[in-house]
Amino acid sequence: MSQSDSAAAPPSASTAADPAGQDADTAALAKGGRTNFFGFILRLVARLPFLYFAGRWYGPEAVGRFAFAVLVIELVAQLATLGLKRGLAEQLSKPGADHRHIVWDGMFVAFLASAFGSAILFAFPQLMFPSGDIDGWDRWVAITVFAIAGADIALAACAYRYDIGATVRARSIVEPWAISAAAFGFAFYSLRDGLILSYAAAMIATFFTALIPMIRHYGGPGVWRPHPAQLISLARRNAPLAAADAIEWGTRRLDLFILGQFTSPAIYGIYYMAQQVASLPQKLKTSFEPILGPVITRNLAENRLAAVAAQVSQVGFWIIAAQAGIALALGIPGEAVMGLVGPQFVEGNVALAFLLAAEVVAATAVVSEAALVYVARHRNLLISIATLALQAVLSVALILTAKSMGLPPIAYAGAVALALMLALGFASVVKARLLARILGAPVNSLRWALVWATAGATVLGWGATQMPEWAELLIGVPFILGIYAWLIWTRGFGPADRALFRKQPDAAAPAS
Repeated sequence: MSQSDSAAAPPSASTAADPAGQDADTAALAKGGRTNFFGFILRLVARLPFLYFAGRWYGPEAVGRFAFAVLVIELVAQLATLGLKRGLAEQLSKPGADHRHIVWDGMFVAFLASAFGSAILFAFPQLMFPSGDIDGWDRWVAITVFAIAGADIALAACAYRYDIGATVRARSIVEPWAISAAAFGFAFYSLRDGLILSYAAAMIATFFTALIPMIRHYGGPGVWRPHPAQLISLARRNAPLAAADAIEWGTRRLDLFILGQFTSPAIYGIYYMAQQVASLPQKLKTSFEPILGPVITRNLAENRLAAVAAQVSQVGFWIIAAQAGIALALGIPGEAVMGLVGPQFVEGNVALAFLLAAEVVAATAVVSEAALVYVARHRNLLISIATLALQAVLSVALILTAKSMGLPPIAYAGAVALALMLALGFASVVKARLLARILGAPVNSLRWALVWATAGATVLGWGATQMPEWAELLIGVPFILGIYAWLIWTRGFGPADRALFRKQPDAAAPAS
């Protein structure tokens, strides 16, 4: 282990997990996963109206303009959290830590970074709207950075207390319903600015929804005062985490940025909508992130390395199993799914298929990184940088290949999606192998049952595509999901896996 990693890592000897602790951790992970899976369903239902309004009312060009602005705003907000979305759990796990001070220190640091980032965007709105035509509310959406970064810190603090319900309320109820309702209302105000105003309104509502439970758990700032030396130390220690978070975020946005350099706003908008549909199963990964971080940090503190490997493998399988089913249900009838957004978006179905596959192959990298950020943060960062570089090279190479073959510009969307899938597959393999070597225990989330379930659903799902479009969606999608779920349940789920669906006693939240 490198010297730079060792400060974050426990002793190298692998320690077997005791059965009681392992069962308690599985119960906590299963409970958090169930809660957030329910939130995923709510988010799916609530997000669909936004996709419909954006595609049918605003159109591809307005969607493309909105998408690039959100791309830049979220990058700045991601950097402003300074890695505390995951680093906060590590800070709170330290013996004798003053939880209220740590949480408000984190919020204060994030707001300072947000002020710096939003000031740059306010002064140079061309960064958000490179096509020009800047007026009205365009500059002011920069303040959304505060709301996004603040909500991330607040929800990370709630997750440490095992309050996953706070994340569900903020991310799965308030955020999607707010943006859907606002997109409907602002359409009567301005088809030019309505989407970006809807986004700002949703992020602000999400922040206050997250802030309330955080204050309930930790209290208000009270007698808290900022300590510059501690804040500087906090920011410096979390720099690798911040960079890893930004790079992981970047792998999901680099495709948009590169595509924007080669295509028109309309093609960009079509790809963005395909990405939004594909991001629905991506939320399943984040379903476990809030609870996985605290469980891992506690096991690392107790030197239970074998338990960490088992938890990463277990959660990875849960995520892959769920994502693969959703990817098949959305990808096989891809034309019909994209047609729901609007007829001009149907040609984005190839990009949708690759993006859905990318979400499945990325799951192992995500759960492995949940542990690597604590035991090998610098090496994890180097792998993330290599992944980003590989994605960039593959994206440009595949676009140029498609261009030389005389393919239409919409093919460039498929090219960048394919590049993303290949790069994320590389990250999954390398990160899982690195984590297994550090923990001295196997890390493997793949099982043969995934192959049989995928093959069965694909063969039978193909028949659904022969039906009319309405039947393809109303009958075919549930049929594909049903076949897949039956196969994965009967051939892949053992007793430990089925804990995800059993009611368990509440895991005890950590004490202040």
